Amino acid sequence: MEYIQVKKATIDDLSATQRIGRETFFETFADSNTKEDMEKYLEDSFNNSRVIAELRNPDSSFYIAWENENPVGYLKLNTGTAQTEQQDQKALEIERIYVKSSHHGKKVGQLLYEKALEVAREKHNSYLWLGVWEKNPRAIRFYEKNGFIAFDKHIFKMGNDEQIDIMMKKEL
Repeated sequence: MEYIQVKKATIDDLSATQRIGRETFFETFADSNTKEDMEKYLEDSFNNSRVIAELRNPDSSFYIAWENENPVGYLKLNTGTAQTEQQDQKALEIERIYVKSSHHGKKVGQLLYEKALEVAREKHNSYLWLGVWEKNPRAIRFYEKNGFIAFDKHIFKMGNDEQIDIMMKKEL
């Protein structure tokens, strides 16, 4: 594997952030969802105005894993009111860790997770939390391996389909 570098995304990375977001989400979930739900989610989540607002939000941050000039994965973190559910000032939410399928098993996800852990420690957060789809055993195993435990469930809206996410937490 080539050298992977994780860099914080800025507004200048809008196109790369959108591209890696769409590509990795589609690769991960297209086979398990309808075409209509997938198209709706991708448009709602990765349109220009939404991603620009997220990149400019001081309580959210994106990190892109680069292999040379190619984005191969990314991480989205939220604190404060940007958190999708908890909104606990002591918490850091990992909203997304996605890696291109070509790079599964190459430690890119682990590098992104380690960046989240580093940010949480810098911000003196008490814990990390996230939601992971109950039908994504690969991701659930990844988080369990990294010390996360399930503590609740919530609804994730995938297009028009309501799906169940397992909420997981790791105390720091």
